Amino acid sequence: MDAETSHRIEADLLIPGRGAPQPDGCVIVEDGRIAWVGPRDTAPDTADQMPTWRVPVIMPGMWDCHTHLVGLRNTSLDDVMRVPVPVAAARAVRDAELALDAGFTSVREVGGYGIHVARVIDEGTARGPTVYAAGDLISQTGGHADLHTYSMGCITDLAERGGWLRVCDGDAECLRAVRLQLRRGARLIKICASGGVLTTYDHPMHQQFTDREMKLIVDEAARAERIVAAHCHGKAGIMAALRAGARTIEHGTYLDDEAAEAMKAAGAVLVTTRFVKVRMMAHGQRTGLPDYAWKKLVDTAEVHREAVKRAIRLGVTIAAGTDTITTGRDTALPWGLHALELEQLVDCGMTPLEALEAATANGPLTLGPQAPRAGQLKAGYDADLVAVAQDPLEDIRSLQDHQNITHVWKAGRIEKAPRA
Repeated sequence: MDAETSHRIEADLLIPGRGAPQPDGCVIVEDGRIAWVGPRDTAPDTADQMPTWRVPVIMPGMWDCHTHLVGLRNTSLDDVMRVPVPVAAARAVRDAELALDAGFTSVREVGGYGIHVARVIDEGTARGPTVYAAGDLISQTGGHADLHTYSMGCITDLAERGGWLRVCDGDAECLRAVRLQLRRGARLIKICASGGVLTTYDHPMHQQFTDREMKLIVDEAARAERIVAAHCHGKAGIMAALRAGARTIEHGTYLDDEAAEAMKAAGAVLVTTRFVKVRMMAHGQRTGLPDYAWKKLVDTAEVHREAVKRAIRLGVTIAAGTDTITTGRDTALPWGLHALELEQLVDCGMTPLEALEAATANGPLTLGPQAPRAGQLKAGYDADLVAVAQDPLEDIRSLQDHQNITHVWKAGRIEKAPRA
């Protein structure tokens, strides 16, 4: 038995991720996996050399299912062209560490340098959550992964020299875009099925990619057991992505009743990203947001809140995601504030327990065949665990205070603990 990844954790309250919380619980971890979970008074004896931790609350490590490790200091996508890749990657490594200290042991990175950050975390060179990365953000020419005020030569060159925005059109280019991400080790594929807010000319309501192109991308990803995550604001893009077989809808700003029912029928997951709307509205144009983007943000902010409320009311499966993209606590969409999304889900109608499920047990659902056994306190699952000083079921906002995240275990290894 590996002493560094084997522990006995006793808690006044055990929140399993899915299911009812349990008072006076115990989790026994052996060699990085959960070996036993249950009431403390029925827990089996453990070896004397196994460390025992006593904490107020134990729960699964949280998931942020929509992030970008891109090292930007503001929200202007044009900075992707201006910030050198090594600078952005160095910032991204530090950002990942902030997520871990906030109690997020897994992140799904849907466009950025995550495939590279994942490598240095996995090899132990840097601290951070497990990163499930998509590689490039992929769109049609003129779409949300295109920087419209630069020449096409610049955009193509950016993609080929290690950037994370990629455009493609037609069968051959769409196939190649998927295969390039698989070649780099992507764990999922991310496409833009609608226009976006931060890009210049495309409209959030318009579908991007034809139905044929989208289906081709989904099928090619499926051959390698990867799912497709679809950036969608407008209903046309949502419905097209579902027809093509995309497994997650990101944002879902104009989701209506028909689209919600279609998501349920398809078994698709909505990744909510209320964080991006709330934070950017609060910061306004001080974030460096261009006028065209500010107008689109204002037009979509309240519509998005109503869409998330509708999805909750109608029973759409929801996973928590933020759209973190910037480096620095004083920026608009910073790493480390991921738990704000849970507060927003409660604001939209979830109970605190349901919000925790969206940020734990539902996280792996966004990865399809690549999903780990994680996000729940169950025997045989990865021992990604968080101890909390205050009961988040009483105040979900307590998770936003990093001091309340007292202990973090990742694969059974202690990553954060109070200083002696």
